[in-house]
Amino acid sequence: MSAAVVAGGAVLATLLVAALTLWCVTRVRRLHRLHVRVDAARAGLAAALDSRARVALALADALGPAAPPDLRRAADAALALPAPAPDGRDPAGSRAAREAAENALTRQLAVVGRGSARSGPCDDLADAEALVVLARRVHNDAVRDTRALRSRRLVRLLRLHGTAPEPVYFEIADPEPPRSPARPHVESPRSPTVM
Repeated sequence: MSAAVVAGGAVLATLLVAALTLWCVTRVRRLHRLHVRVDAARAGLAAALDSRARVALALADALGPAAPPDLRRAADAALALPAPAPDGRDPAGSRAAREAAENALTRQLAVVGRGSARSGPCDDLADAEALVVLARRVHNDAVRDTRALRSRRLVRLLRLHGTAPEPVYFEIADPEPPRSPARPHVESPRSPTVM
């Protein structure tokens, strides 16, 4: 009878180890997919921020002397700073500096009257700002999901995240969308929403 108890205990232990191993493998795979998602979202955010800065420069050129004097300076500063680091680290405060530069650019763009320039640059600006809002939300959602899984007790205890750095949020103020009675704020002038 003791041999049967020992054999049963061995089978139970084997099943527990197999279940824990399977759980760990699924969590590691999920963490890897989430980190890949964060990297892709970070690249999309960097592209959207750079695109908005280039559109702001084009808008400053289109406005000519009517452009706010700090608009070109804010756009140049945003383009000059590095994009959010691919590994999530913030070397020498570059992420914080980029966030501050993007907030300064948002403030400068809010000063610009949308009706004062030709419709092309203003339409491009509306599209670029909408893309920045969307890209930042996608990025921060991916960061939130990754941090939530990494914060689980067993994931931290077993260090299932490996050597991947913890992703960080990119916090900037969202630009206010231009609103007019003729065009709802949810539509892009180039691709209207069909309802």
